[in-house]
Amino acid sequence: MVTPSKSTSEPTWLTIIRLLRWNKPAGRLILMIPALWAVTLASGGTPPLPLVGIIILGTLATSAAGCVINDLLDRDIDSQVKRTRTRPLAEKSLSVKVGIIVASIALGCAVILAFYLNNLSFWLCIAAFPVIVCYPLSKRVFLLPQLVLSLAWGFAVLISWTAVTARLELPTWILWGTTVFWTLGFDTVYAMSDQEDDRKIGVNSSALFFGSYAADAVGIFFAITVVLLSYLGIVLRLEIAFWITVVIALVGWTVQYFYLRSTDIPKSVYGEIFRQNVILGFFLLLGMVFG
Repeated sequence: MVTPSKSTSEPTWLTIIRLLRWNKPAGRLILMIPALWAVTLASGGTPPLPLVGIIILGTLATSAAGCVINDLLDRDIDSQVKRTRTRPLAEKSLSVKVGIIVASIALGCAVILAFYLNNLSFWLCIAAFPVIVCYPLSKRVFLLPQLVLSLAWGFAVLISWTAVTARLELPTWILWGTTVFWTLGFDTVYAMSDQEDDRKIGVNSSALFFGSYAADAVGIFFAITVVLLSYLGIVLRLEIAFWITVVIALVGWTVQYFYLRSTDIPKSVYGEIFRQNVILGFFLLLGMVFG
């Protein structure tokens, strides 16, 4: 008996949901977290709710556009990687034309939302676009493509902070560095699950670059994240609630580091560690709100 493929058994709207990755909320939330960190700290813990709404919608629109652009550029690569071969463009359950239309709509929504921000934040949104596009291309030519993704993530901090203050300050850059190193850590973990396929098809990743030292690199990235969070807490004179969540995050990242150093890790663990970082990020957000 022939089993029907997803392209024939799944409604088109559900396939588009998969294209946007809205069926996997962890990846959408983990971009939203640094943006919420920034708007919370820049406003002293009480951000304007309309601005929070714009930032949440903006991160959803931007991450959706980024996912589709990534899948358009990587569709031939994704079809050769076990984790990504069921993505709609890789399995050809959606056409390239549909992908371009969906990406254009998502980008259009992001641009419309950007017009609600001040001039500096708006132009930072524009500056973020080429970095987002460069990420999938960087896998082919750059040994550390996760760094490009981390810089893209960092724009969430710059845009959201300046949306409140209309200027870049020392704490902005400390939080930016925090976000860059945190992203390098959790996305290197994510890349570790694809090492065999990436090596076979000849694309780069931080997991391949660091090789047998990948777990140690992740540990260093998370350690730098803790140092920068602590520096941020001192500069902004944050209170005990913040420091409690920093300790919780430190414990979580330490456990993850020692787990990554063990042998014969099931591939599902890498995805679980990625999802744990979403939880840790929200713990830190609570600490920033109440601290």
